[in-house]
Amino acid sequence: MSDTLRLYLRLVGVQIRTQLQYPASFLFDVVTNGANLIIYFASLALIFAKFKNIGGWSLGEVAFLWGLVEISFGAMDMIFSGFDPDTFSVLVRQGLFDQYLLRPFNITLQVLGARFILRRWGRIIQGCFIFGYALTLLNVHWSAAKLAFLPLVLLSQVLFFGALFIAGATLTFWTVQPVEAVNIFTYGGTEMIAYPMQIYPGWMRQFFTYIIPAIFINYYPALYLLDKTDPFGMPLAVRFLAPMAGLALFGAALLFWHFGLNHYQSTGS
Repeated sequence: MSDTLRLYLRLVGVQIRTQLQYPASFLFDVVTNGANLIIYFASLALIFAKFKNIGGWSLGEVAFLWGLVEISFGAMDMIFSGFDPDTFSVLVRQGLFDQYLLRPFNITLQVLGARFILRRWGRIIQGCFIFGYALTLLNVHWSAAKLAFLPLVLLSQVLFFGALFIAGATLTFWTVQPVEAVNIFTYGGTEMIAYPMQIYPGWMRQFFTYIIPAIFINYYPALYLLDKTDPFGMPLAVRFLAPMAGLALFGAALLFWHFGLNHYQSTGS
């Protein structure tokens, strides 16, 4: 194990031990962190009781999409919290980011290990609950290929949302303040890909297909896993593009991050 990775794990270990100092408070945070999600999903279930489907997708199928997104976004938000533009912008604005540059340690891993929010397990657990509930409503024909593909889809989504956090954090090198539009693609993005893409207008589908490849992260993998037909008539291969799309966006975000580092100018605060 390299010294850099060892230092990163030590940073994360400190974060975990600190958050577990008060177990009762930690458990309360975990529960409340996911409670809003369950309430929101319960309200969605009531809508399905009235309208039966959304865009031809049943409650179980939408819950399948929801569960995948919430598991992966919760994991991303736990691991990549150091790059959350809202908190990272404070480091830039107050000049605290300069301290990272003075340490003989990989800057990216410093930021990554600066915040590891363990209470995000609440969102992950609630996502697992919704995903499990979806499986009780659906008759999914699992195969070895599907079981192997599922964790790749989740990892791809973690990289996808992590890339958006990194890009948003990088923008604050120039804006100093967080860019609110980034939240449209991060927190708003979880809402969007939790529903079937055919319910959105054409221009939006085009944008999230060819500009930000969100459609390949959750919707098309779900079509494969659920054996559903594609209303857009795309080639069958696109159902397996999630790993490529996640890695491509994550790689582009890292390149943008290093570009920002090379052009960073302290606020002097």
